[in-house]
Amino acid sequence: MFIVFPFLLISGLPIFAAIGLSSVTYIVISGAIPLMLIPQKLFANVNSFSLLAILLFMLAGELMNRGGITKNILDFSSKIIGHIRGSLAHVSILGCMLFAGMCGSCTAAAASVGSMMIPALRKEGYDDDFSGAVIASAAVLGPVIPPSIIMVIYASITGVSVARLFLGGIVPGLIIGLALMTVAYVISVRRGYTARNEKMARMREIFASLLNTFPALMLPVITILGILTGVFTATEAGAIAVAYAALLGFASKELKLAHMKDVLIRSAKSSTNVLLLMGTGQTFGWILAREQVPQSMTLALISITSQPVLLMLIIIAFVLFLGCFLTDATIVPILTPLLLPVVLSIGYDPIAFGVILCVTSVAGNLTPPVGGLLFVVSSIGNIPVYRIAKGVLPFLFIIIGVLVMCAVFPVIISFVPSILMK
Repeated sequence: MFIVFPFLLISGLPIFAAIGLSSVTYIVISGAIPLMLIPQKLFANVNSFSLLAILLFMLAGELMNRGGITKNILDFSSKIIGHIRGSLAHVSILGCMLFAGMCGSCTAAAASVGSMMIPALRKEGYDDDFSGAVIASAAVLGPVIPPSIIMVIYASITGVSVARLFLGGIVPGLIIGLALMTVAYVISVRRGYTARNEKMARMREIFASLLNTFPALMLPVITILGILTGVFTATEAGAIAVAYAALLGFASKELKLAHMKDVLIRSAKSSTNVLLLMGTGQTFGWILAREQVPQSMTLALISITSQPVLLMLIIIAFVLFLGCFLTDATIVPILTPLLLPVVLSIGYDPIAFGVILCVTSVAGNLTPPVGGLLFVVSSIGNIPVYRIAKGVLPFLFIIIGVLVMCAVFPVIISFVPSILMK
């Protein structure tokens, strides 16, 4: 199975097909399991009410993008920080942070913000490698700041609280956002990029832009408060997000009934891709569990060290390596059943581990050759992938630095959930 999988991956097959066919190879060679188990496992792995949240949040993101909400968010961001050196880069990062609180997808954040900001950055004289790197790295915030699709996947596998995971991502997401803006500022000063506005916008203009954006900014507040208070589940929160985004889009007159077919098709394609990766990934993980790989890995890792922090650093390095070849939607279903027993055996918080695993796997989208965000931004901005990959390195290093800090001090993640969910 481990020989066939990388061979199929290199051959150019879709990742879910490479995982699925390598699982079929194991079943055929072993002869101990009927082939009928494959479709049964695929269906059982995605036949979950909680996973409907993935489709719903993706649909909400598509509705908000089509409804012009992204444009309002970027305008509000420009009013606040448009006077700082490298202002358009900061607007892109802040725009991704705000948009992240509505869609929970790094691909959606890169596509929506990048389609608007890359032409603007290019017009203002920013180099393409820097522009692409800013959008790609800022899109990592999509699955970090709640709601997060990848965290819903982790919660569905482990049974931990979705609300705790969402809350645990808030502080790391803010830290990463500020760190990315710091790196963007330093690079902007070195390259001589100027501010878009001579001075900060007047309070009246900021307030007017805030009023225009306020309904959209309330969406993450409504969903998180609703989950925390028990008014609705994470899946129901996704349904409310869809209804709310559609209402805002129709109210702004940017979203038309004629757009709905395209919106539904785009969100269905995105969701299908994620669910296929989940289904095949968990089948792959089930085979590894059947062969007692988790137990062997637990013993192997603990034999290296029993120090929680050092073990987490090893896991971060391992996940980043896998990110060179696999997507986050593949890594989390495969590694969660393998690594969770190890983490629990050393007494590490499963919520902190979940947030670190999810963020690290998403950061893998910035590493070639498979780096999904690199290809998304490349296609949107017509920028060569190698230029983006080179420009993204300073941002990737700072994201890894924040992950290491969270691994050493897991209270950064657990602080907010421990206060709001006692």
